[in-house]
Amino acid sequence: MIMEQIDRLRQLSSQMEFEPAEDAICPQPFRSRRDPDGLNVFQAVLPNGGHISLLKTVLTSACERNCNYCAFRSGRDFRRIHLSPEEMAHSFMQAHRAGLVQGLFLSSGVAGGGRRSQDNLIATVEILRKRYRFTGYIHLKLMPGLEYAQVERSMQLANRVSVNLESPTLQRLEKLAPKKAFFEELLQPLKWVDEIRKQQPAVKGFGGRWPSTTTQFVVGAVDETDLELLSTTASFQNELSLGRAYFSAFRPVSDTPFEDNPPTPPLRQRRLYQASFLLRDYGFDLEDLPFESASGNLPLQVDPKLAWARQNLTGNPMELNRADRCELLRLPGVGPRKAEAILLARRKGLFHSEAILSSLGLDIPRLSPFILIDGKQPDRQLSFWPVR
Repeated sequence: MIMEQIDRLRQLSSQMEFEPAEDAICPQPFRSRRDPDGLNVFQAVLPNGGHISLLKTVLTSACERNCNYCAFRSGRDFRRIHLSPEEMAHSFMQAHRAGLVQGLFLSSGVAGGGRRSQDNLIATVEILRKRYRFTGYIHLKLMPGLEYAQVERSMQLANRVSVNLESPTLQRLEKLAPKKAFFEELLQPLKWVDEIRKQQPAVKGFGGRWPSTTTQFVVGAVDETDLELLSTTASFQNELSLGRAYFSAFRPVSDTPFEDNPPTPPLRQRRLYQASFLLRDYGFDLEDLPFESASGNLPLQVDPKLAWARQNLTGNPMELNRADRCELLRLPGVGPRKAEAILLARRKGLFHSEAILSSLGLDIPRLSPFILIDGKQPDRQLSFWPVR
């Protein structure tokens, strides 16, 4: 019986599309791998900066929805695999005890309605938390059409919850996933999560804190623009305390309505991640991002921060001895840690040469076109634009 459950878990893993791990936080998310037992394991980076081996799987690959891009869509001809909550919890613990995985990313096809599907997800995590005393990391999906009480219970059990919006607007979603209701089924659960966090004490959450919240978009399947994707992302980060958005480059799947559509370049996915971090962590606004006027997309050939610097700092470089933290974060190659290092070093005295920048680990050739040190640009400059 145990071997049969593990074998079905392997088969479920084999049906999972290889996607960036939704718990990766760097601009180019970690890729998935198959461990020696055939499980779908991601080397992910958690919100606190820690690393974890994460099993990404579903309870069932059966689904009654007809999303035009999805390998699990109803009517697609392939063998469906199902594990009960008991079987999934037991199989995961077997893999965990064998040292193959540390945490779980659990979703499901929608079978028997969103409420029933969410009940099965919740039951799985309850078994892990109560019977097996598993205290590790769990990311739990919220199914379309679930109820408020199910959102609340999911938040009491998981370290992270998420809703796949899939598209940035109602009109785009109607083309991508015709049976999903953007406001009622997808946006409403995100609002409930935010409401619960604001109205109920965090001690009710697992480990005494409420889970973080994320969403994911399918990029490039229905001609949505980067401006649309990032506008929705910025809005939900501000209004619903969304932790972050994930962007999955569209890849055609056989025997689906979109099987002949071209795949989305992975570089577009990377640019979206970079831009979303600028909005979330670097003080950028949508108006700062270098969208191309004709397409509404970010340029692929250069990262958005470097593009901003070229537009705004060429001919008007930034004086490092006067720049504040927000201004420093606008410089290519300068993140929060490097900005703090510059400010700390500056308290000991003004900069007079590029030597201090080298000691701080800064990329001088990348910075030199955009900065002044004591009124002068560094001597080391590139004769061409660096592309990152």
